[in-house]
Amino acid sequence: MDGPDVPAGAAGGATSGAVATRDHWRKKSFIANPVARWLVYGGVILYVVWTLGTLPIDWARVAEGVERAGRIFGGAFPPSFERSGLLIDGFLESLKIAILATFGGVLLSIPIAFMAARNVVPRAVFYVGRAIIIVARSFHPVIVAIIFVKAVGFGPLAGVLTLIVYSIGFVAKMLAERIEEIDFGQVEAMKAAGAPYLSTLIYAVVPQIMPRQVGLTIYQLDSNLRASAVVGIVGAGGIGSTLANAFGRYDYDFALAITMVIVGAILLSEAVSGQIRKRL
Repeated sequence: MDGPDVPAGAAGGATSGAVATRDHWRKKSFIANPVARWLVYGGVILYVVWTLGTLPIDWARVAEGVERAGRIFGGAFPPSFERSGLLIDGFLESLKIAILATFGGVLLSIPIAFMAARNVVPRAVFYVGRAIIIVARSFHPVIVAIIFVKAVGFGPLAGVLTLIVYSIGFVAKMLAERIEEIDFGQVEAMKAAGAPYLSTLIYAVVPQIMPRQVGLTIYQLDSNLRASAVVGIVGAGGIGSTLANAFGRYDYDFALAITMVIVGAILLSEAVSGQIRKRL
């Protein structure tokens, strides 16, 4: 059966109207009011100019610093790999720090993440879990490394403890958010069947968050390898300590060799972790 007749003009008008609508579409501005929008832009520009004008910058010292930087880079080329044994030992120590910190940090992050998920724990426990995550995320790893260096002394132990705190701040937060996004129907089904609380978590919650947990662990191992080079500069062991000692002895060619190894290792770990995450 043929459908109802549609006048050609009506069809053409509808088509032209759609085209006109597409032609006249514009992306909405972040601030719809043009006056308010330009006031915000002007305020941002004035603030940037005021900040640059009030910063205590010694331009004469900056000019001298450019000359000193030229001497440093001139002494860094070509890089020296003569003390490769010291370089390899420092890198292997960083790798050990990263692996131990990732293992310990992820192991502690799992119960803290459950504590910080409002849909599986009482409110009082939720606040405690969130407080732990907030404290772990509040300080830069370098600051935490300085505290642990003062507490346990120079060396890799301070680096491991620092990166454990760093891992908790990231992994526990992301995992807690994933727990809050689970399909709660499975949890309710096990509760209706009379399953205990711990069994409900293991069999209804853990399988849903396991892919995210594996991905977070791989990413955190990669991140800890990078961070271990930074915290080592303040005495927390690893290749960072070797780099700081090289700069202290003005061995800029050896420092460049260490920097190249750090960059190469991070690029390799990023490529490997990227391939693993694609297969999850």
